[in-house]
Amino acid sequence: MTDVAEHYTRGEGLAARIAASLKQDGKDLAAITTADLGPVDEFHIRGRKATLELGEALLLGPTTRVLDLGSGLGGPARTLAETWGCHVTGIDLTPEFCRAADEMSGWVGLSDKVRFVQGDATALPFEDNAFDAALTVHVAMNIAAKDKLYAEAHRVLKPGARFAVYDVMQGEGGDIIYPVPWARDASISFVATPDEVGELLVAAGFTRLERIDSTEESLDWFKDVAARIARSGARASSSGIVFGEGFEEMVRNQVQNLTECRIRTVSFLCEA
Repeated sequence: MTDVAEHYTRGEGLAARIAASLKQDGKDLAAITTADLGPVDEFHIRGRKATLELGEALLLGPTTRVLDLGSGLGGPARTLAETWGCHVTGIDLTPEFCRAADEMSGWVGLSDKVRFVQGDATALPFEDNAFDAALTVHVAMNIAAKDKLYAEAHRVLKPGARFAVYDVMQGEGGDIIYPVPWARDASISFVATPDEVGELLVAAGFTRLERIDSTEESLDWFKDVAARIARSGARASSSGIVFGEGFEEMVRNQVQNLTECRIRTVSFLCEA
């Protein structure tokens, strides 16, 4: 197992632990929705709202075949499939994420719309021109070979297909304070600046259509989360299940890094 996969692994039975946390929050698994799963399985900054923005930009429809690079627990994939009726294939390095993602898709009746493959996003097991759209959400921070990541995305997309990148990127405020959700220290953190990412996308063959810095929105989102917890208390079903011990410190550091512009949340919309 790679160091990155090990960082995200909390042992087998992740789906069962998530199910138990949902029941603790009063949810009925027989009537669970993708929105109910969002606090656990959309563990990127700005959560489900950000996923829906990306889906809008990708121009999805019922016949669209989408690739989710670094699909985690499958939250974005399920949200896209449910909202636009598209078929989504997710690939992730962490085996337990893929197993849990498949099981959770069954809970919400989306097993026929989404599938998850364990593998390396820099060496994709798919044919050329296999997909109509692709996205990657908070993944490249753990990937040193971003040139290979974006080149592989370009290879498997049809000409003219759209590719959305939404990641945490290096800001101008200094070195990142660790631990953060994607890394307990700098050894598996490979955060690039927005300019560097933009150049890598063009070098991979993409035409850049749009670049959006959502850092201020991200800070507002964290404030809203903190206010909700202050009002109602923390949910049992949250991304803390994924990140394990030290998650609260990771979140505090994440907010400090954003506030001090040590990191930024930035998205790119590209065309193959």
